[in-house]
Amino acid sequence: MPIVHFVQPNDTTQTVDTSAGKSVMQVAVHANVPGIIAECGGAAMCGTCHVYVEDSFCARLSPPDLVEEEILDAALAERRPNSRLSCQIRLTDDLDGLIVHIPPS
Repeated sequence: MPIVHFVQPNDTTQTVDTSAGKSVMQVAVHANVPGIIAECGGAAMCGTCHVYVEDSFCARLSPPDLVEEEILDAALAERRPNSRLSCQIRLTDDLDGLIVHIPPS
């Protein structure tokens, strides 16, 4: 069962124990993580679930597809090399301990 650590801009961390197969966005919404709005419900259309993935986990993720790239380019928060839409990150046992940083509003 993967654990996800959500780090807020003020460095407070919310740790959530979850199950494989869910998206990071689903986990965040269910746990009421501030800063993950998910207006489109996970369709990769709004960018309100934008996160910064801790660098040590980036290589474990599939690369973003063209749609995700376009949404990240239009995101309100600064786009960084480790920017991802949390709705597009499916949790696996290999991602246990995943750390994602919530961009400042």
